Amino acid sequence: QLLLFLLCLLAASCSVKYQFTGTSINYDLIKTIQIDKVVNRAPYGWAPMEAMFNNQLQDQYANQTRLQLVKRGGDLHIAGEITAYDQFNKAISADGFSSQVQLRMTVNIRFENSRTRESWEKQFSATTQYDSSQQLTAVQETLVTEMVKDLCDQIFNATVADW
Repeated sequence: QLLLFLLCLLAASCSVKYQFTGTSINYDLIKTIQIDKVVNRAPYGWAPMEAMFNNQLQDQYANQTRLQLVKRGGDLHIAGEITAYDQFNKAISADGFSSQVQLRMTVNIRFENSRTRESWEKQFSATTQYDSSQQLTAVQETLVTEMVKDLCDQIFNATVADW
């Protein structure tokens, strides 16, 4: 019985805690985030991509952190603009014509953590490609959705993730 008691005591005293939030936020210190509207300043663009980007960015922080979204004065502050949205030939077929087209979206982001005084400005880019036999208008929504998700993941990782 003593052995059983000691095993139970040992099992109760040894515990492992796993946390899979993917963030390195000290919620005792950081409670709020301000995400300014990221405007489209790209010379060429697709009208819905600005709203798609802003919604995804806000949703990502709302769904993956416990931070409260505020209009101003956030402990964390994200601002920026979409600076480029362009396409170019990626691959040439045997007949000399383009066979793949690459689409690229670039955003410039400014980040400030008012609690730690950390601040930076960085550019993030995402690319995707499509077959040149397709019209961009036919695949644009899917491709922009992919790039927006990729960009928001990059921004999230750069601002609050452990990596």
